Amino acid sequence: MQVLVNSNHSISVTADLEERVKATVETELERFDDHLTRIEVHLNDENSNKSGPHDKRCQMEARVKGHEPLSATHKAETLELAINGAAEKLNHALSHALDKFNRH
Repeated sequence: MQVLVNSNHSISVTADLEERVKATVETELERFDDHLTRIEVHLNDENSNKSGPHDKRCQMEARVKGHEPLSATHKAETLELAINGAAEKLNHALSHALDKFNRH
């Protein structure tokens, strides 16, 4: 599965950040590897340089073979929490969707 990491102008995607995102995605979604072509991760700091509650946002979009993409978004106080939350939500969405696809 290919993992692409994108961000807005307020977040610099360093090699370290990209590796942490990829590791989180691969760990959380590895059981779906045969069903996915890629995961697109979009990171955003909604308040830019100002801090605030839940201003970090992570959206993950899973490209599922033969089906429409699935997306999950999570906002949190830190980028790490936002990434983990989005990966967990996407895991649940994929589990539910693939169960549904397999029943039909």
